Amino acid sequence: MTSTSAPIGPAAPVPDGSWRPRLAVGLTVVVVAIAIVALLATREAGTHRYVLALQDAGQLVDGDEVRVGGRRVGTIGDLRLAPDRTALLDLEVDDDVAPLHEGTTATVRAPSLAGIADRHVSLSPGPNTAPVIDDGGRIAADRVPRTVDVDQLLSTLDGTTRVGLRELLRGASRSTADRERLANATLEQLNPALGSGRALFARVARDAPALEAFLDAGSQVVGSLAQERTTLPSLVADARSTARAVVAEEAAVNATLDRLPATLRRGSSTLAGLDRTLDGADPLVEAALPATARLAPLLRRLRPLAAAAVPTVADARELVRSAGPSNDLIDLLRRTPGLADATVPALQHTAQAATSGRPIARFARPFAPDLVGWLRDFSQVSAGYDANGHYARIQPLIDEDAVAGDPLLGPLVRSLGGARGPAGGRGAGDVGARRCPGTATQLRPDGSNDPRRSPERLDCDFDAVLPGP
Repeated sequence: MTSTSAPIGPAAPVPDGSWRPRLAVGLTVVVVAIAIVALLATREAGTHRYVLALQDAGQLVDGDEVRVGGRRVGTIGDLRLAPDRTALLDLEVDDDVAPLHEGTTATVRAPSLAGIADRHVSLSPGPNTAPVIDDGGRIAADRVPRTVDVDQLLSTLDGTTRVGLRELLRGASRSTADRERLANATLEQLNPALGSGRALFARVARDAPALEAFLDAGSQVVGSLAQERTTLPSLVADARSTARAVVAEEAAVNATLDRLPATLRRGSSTLAGLDRTLDGADPLVEAALPATARLAPLLRRLRPLAAAAVPTVADARELVRSAGPSNDLIDLLRRTPGLADATVPALQHTAQAATSGRPIARFARPFAPDLVGWLRDFSQVSAGYDANGHYARIQPLIDEDAVAGDPLLGPLVRSLGGARGPAGGRGAGDVGARRCPGTATQLRPDGSNDPRRSPERLDCDFDAVLPGP
């Protein structure tokens, strides 16, 4: 059986074979173009592979970035475990930094926040004069600095401490809310403060024995605080209440902070001479060391007193400041300027009156014995009493001149005066109006009431004194 086929449509002309050279040339051009494009593409997207050996992969995963100077230059292509338990990382590095040279080091870094599988490899290229590391070459493990993971630090904290740290961070976030500009201004001033702190710590580090003694004393203080762990929560609560009260006085705090730079400048000049003061205080500290050994028992004994003083301190706080007007010491202090305005003139007038009254006091001072004698003798006059009550003894003194003209008493008085004679002395009736002050009683043996010793000039008769010892 045979089969035949007929063409459909018009018959095509039969080629004569002249097209073959042109087809070969065209195919050659296409192949060359494809090769050039592939070469350019390969050159543009070319990568170099290196092997990084780590003792610990540090939460690295496939696809993590490889950086140089903070810029991404490649990725981690593969991560596997070597027979010696070493982690091997295939680093795919772009052409713009490859090839790498010997001396290149790598560091596993983490971002500022703690996380999981968010690490990257940071390369520090070696010098260009060093030999080139071939593709597939290994960066030795001893070229990789060991790093401390933030998560490792956080994992050392217990649950209570992590909760407290979280609350602290949240509190700091709430404190800086709506105050970002002020926080940025504070951070701008942080660098000088850190520089000063660095200088301070460098100076402290130069005196190693003193630093060790300080740390030893600090350890003892921390141990003592650990023994009082039941008291620390209340102390922290009180500190929190104090912080809230300070926050409530934001205007006063801002005013205080505005004055703080000038205060610190003046404090710097004061602290400049503090070294000499501390050197002079060293003997005092050495002498006080034996007393500090007995300080801890004393503080333990003072604990009941401190507990009993809590109500007193609370009352004192109410006394200093209480709700309402005109009921505490603060209100009193606010009125003190007005009181001072009224008191100062009054005191000035009092001082003037006292100055003006000094002559009067000097004149009255010599009469003090007369006044005391009157008070003493008057009480003795009426001290006696009988069945009828108190009675007073009275001795009348009559001047002889007053009865000289009396027909009955005149001759009698004159005869008694003649009988007394000139040696009879001067009696109380002979004193007269020029009696000196202080002579209402006899002169004391020490001469304390002798008018002749008075610092004032007295216009009196110094001989007009009472007879007797």
